Amino acid sequence: MSSNQLDQLKQFTKVVADTGDFASMKQYAPQDATTNPSLILKAAEMPDYAYLLDQAIADAGADASLGTVMDQLLVLFGIEILKIVPGRVSTEVDARLSFDTEGTIAKAREIIALYERSGISKDRILIKIASTWEGIKAAETLEKEGIHCNLTLLFSFAQAVACAEAKVQLISPFVGRILDWFKKSTGEDYTGAADPGVQSVTEIYTYYKKFGHETEVMGASFRNIGEILELAGCDLLTISPGLLGELQASTDPISRKLDPTKAADADVKQVSFDEKSFRLAMNEDAMATEKTAEGIRGFAKDIVKLEKVIEQKRN
Repeated sequence: MSSNQLDQLKQFTKVVADTGDFASMKQYAPQDATTNPSLILKAAEMPDYAYLLDQAIADAGADASLGTVMDQLLVLFGIEILKIVPGRVSTEVDARLSFDTEGTIAKAREIIALYERSGISKDRILIKIASTWEGIKAAETLEKEGIHCNLTLLFSFAQAVACAEAKVQLISPFVGRILDWFKKSTGEDYTGAADPGVQSVTEIYTYYKKFGHETEVMGASFRNIGEILELAGCDLLTISPGLLGELQASTDPISRKLDPTKAADADVKQVSFDEKSFRLAMNEDAMATEKTAEGIRGFAKDIVKLEKVIEQKRN
C-alpha cells in the first residue's frame, strides 16, 4: 500500500502544524508548531482550553497587567504544544510592537525568560515577529543573543533578503494571502506553479540556497493542497489541520519540487537592502505593503479581543 501524501511530504519537508489545537497536533504528528494571536484567541475561547486561561491569570498574579497575563497565556500554550511536538514552537510578539525595535526586543526577552523559568530551553522557541524593517532589526539583535526568530507576515523578496542578511533563523512567506491579493486585484484564478504565492516562495528558496543563506524558509497560509504540493521540498511548511487532513486522505504520489541542487544552478543575481532601499522596494510592491499592513492590523485586533476575554475572566 502506498503511503499518504502527508507521509510522502515529510520525507523531504519538515511539516509544521498551523494551529493552537492540541488534538490536531497529536493527530498529524508534525515536527514543529506555530501559533499567532488569531489561533490562540480561537483556542482560548474553546471550553477545552479554559483551564490555561485560568492558569495564566493565577500565575501572573492579581495585580498583573494585561500584557503580563497575555505573555503567560502564550507561554502556557507553548509549553503544552512542546509536550506534543518534538521540535520547536513559535510564539508571537504583540503585533502592536511591529514598528518598535526596542519594544520588540524587550518583549521577546520577557517571553524567553518565562519559558526558561518553566524549564524550556530557548532552542525550542522561535519568537514570531512581523517582517517590518523594525522587526527585522529587532530579530538581528535577538539572534546575536541566541534568541531565534520566525519572521512572519512576509510577502516580498525584499523582506526575505533583509531577513537573510540579518541572519534570522526562519521566515514565513504567506503563500495564500499573496494568492488572495492577486485574485482580487486581477479577477483571475491561479493554480499550480502559476500561483503567485508559490512563485514568491520558489524565488526566495532558490535565492537562499544559491547564495548559501542559512535562514530557513517555511511556506505558510495555504489556501489549498495544490500550493503545498508545488512547494514540496521547501525547508518547512506550516499547514492547517483541514489541509493536513486532505493530505493524509490522499495516496496520490508527490514529487519534490524545490531542491537545493537545482537552486545552485539558477541564474540569479545577489542583491542587498539597507533601510532606504528596503522601504522603497516595499513601497513599489503594492501587494506586500497592503498585506503586511493588513496582517499586522488583523493580529493586533485579535490581541485586543484576547485582552477582553482575559478581562472578563478576571472580573
